[in-house]
Formats: sequence, C-alpha cells, structure tokens
Amino acid sequence: MNRKWMYFGLVILLVVGFPRLIFYYLDLTTRETENAESTQQTYLVEEPMIQVLTENGSEKMKLNDYLVGVLLCEIPADFHMEAQKAQAVVARTYAIRTVLFKNKHDSNAICTDPDCCQGYLDPESYLLSGGDTDRIYSARSAVTETDGLVLTYENQLIDATYFSCSGGQTEDALAVWGVDIPYLQSVSSPGEEIADHYWDSTSFSSEEFQRALGRKLPNSPNSWFGASTYTAGGGVACIEIGGKRYSGTELRTLLRLRSTAFSVEVVNDTITIITRGFGHRVGMSQYGAQAMALGGRPYNEILAHYYPGTVIDKADFIS
Repeated sequence: MNRKWMYFGLVILLVVGFPRLIFYYLDLTTRETENAESTQQTYLVEEPMIQVLTENGSEKMKLNDYLVGVLLCEIPADFHMEAQKAQAVVARTYAIRTVLFKNKHDSNAICTDPDCCQGYLDPESYLLSGGDTDRIYSARSAVTETDGLVLTYENQLIDATYFSCSGGQTEDALAVWGVDIPYLQSVSSPGEEIADHYWDSTSFSSEEFQRALGRKLPNSPNSWFGASTYTAGGGVACIEIGGKRYSGTELRTLLRLRSTAFSVEVVNDTITIITRGFGHRVGMSQYGAQAMALGGRPYNEILAHYYPGTVIDKADFIS
C-alpha cells in the first residue's frame, strides 16, 4: 500500500474514531452512574428504616436488621426454618403496622420490650449471651427469604399477634380483648407438647391466694370456688371465687398465671392452679408453628392456619 495513503487513513481514523471512543467511555461512565443510582434507590425501597426504642435509647435501624434481632429474641434457636419464616412474616407485619398506625412511643415506632411490642436482641449481644453464628445466619436467612412479605386481610395489614404456646387450642380475640376480629379466631394447635410450658402449675397458701386477690374470703379454701364457664379456645371465661365472679384474663393478671386455660385443685390449705399454654393465646402459636413445620408444612400454610382468611402480600408501599 502507498505509504501516503496509509498515513491519510490513519489521520481519518483518529479524526473520526477518537471522538467516538471518547463518547463511548463517557456514555459508559454515565450508564454506570445511573445504574448505581438506580441500585441505591431500589436498595432504599427494599431496606426501609424503623425507629426503635431500645434499653439504651432511640435507634434507627434497617427493618431487616431489626427483624433478625426479633427472631433471635422471640423464637427458640433450634426451630425449623419454615417456622422461622412464619415468624419473620408475622414480626414484619406487626412492625410495619405499628409504624403506620400506632407509633406507640412518640417519635419511636416500636420498642424492644416483649411485654409491650416485640422482643429484640442484637447479634452482638446474642453472641455474648452464648448464642452461635449459625443461629444468626438462620435468622437472617428467614428474614431475607421472606423479604418484604406481610399479612393482609381485605387489603389491610393485620394485627399480627403471636405467643409461645396455646396448649392445643388458640383463643379468639373476642375472648381476650373483647373485640371480634375475623382472622384472630380459635383454631386447633396440635403437637405443642414439646413446649417447655405446655403444662405448668402454681401453688398458693390460702393467705397468699387472698393477698393476690386483695380480699378476705370466708370459710375454708374448699368452699371458695364455684362454677366456671369456658371460651371457645378452652380458656376460663369466668369463674366464681368467694361469691364474686372473675374473668379468666383478670385472674391471670392477679395471680400471674401463664395463661387463661387453667384448672384449680384445692388440698387442705393449698390452692394449686394448673395452666395449659403460655401467653395470651391469640394468633400464631410459635410451638404450634414448629410442630407444623416439623410435619412438612411450609410457612405460608402455617400462616394460613393461624390467621384464617389472610393473604401474604408484598409490602411495596413501604419506603
């Protein structure tokens, strides 16, 4: 080839091609920036924040990190993954509903007191208390694999209440809180015998019992207890003691009982109350969920059982 024409071609290539090369790299950089911004926006939607009132003050957390801490605190370490997933969906629903509708603690959406909201234990504290990393991994997996999933009823977030153990039958909300909620009805909960507090007993002397009730009772303890009525879930609806009627929930508070599903035995001067289950017994039984999971039931079926009529939805509206 003529050397003059070769140089001429090189000049043309530089004049025409170099600006295109520059444009390509500029365009590539712009696309990478846009993709990064898009990824960040998606990340922010998928990782909503929640303001949590802890023992050490107020703390803003990523929702999923908060949920991992809830699982570490609220559910036994050896529970099946499907039971953990069910717990993750329930805990997420409870938390988001609290953010949107309750905001119990001023600027804080939720607290870490299990008697008020949901228990919480951060991974560092969990390890210091003797926990292991495998348990943290399984809790995080349960949260990640159900990412964004919540329970709704008629397109509204449900009041996703849960508890440890029902003693074989859950309670309906009407019996405990006086409000009839369609998805919080009494359902069977077999297989809970593995629970630590499936059965419990508490004994009182006659003096201790009267002190707990805040009144003096006539005659001997054998004559104190009259007729009882029961709820659909097997709890005590009402019981007569010393001529006065007490609700099961009232007596549970006064005597600090594990649940309202109880029976009474009197021997001489001792009153023994035998309880079945642990907690208010409304919504999902954690040990019942474990029994279902061990029986091969997936988390969605567990949730459908304990919250009849509900639907698992994606919480796309949370930002």
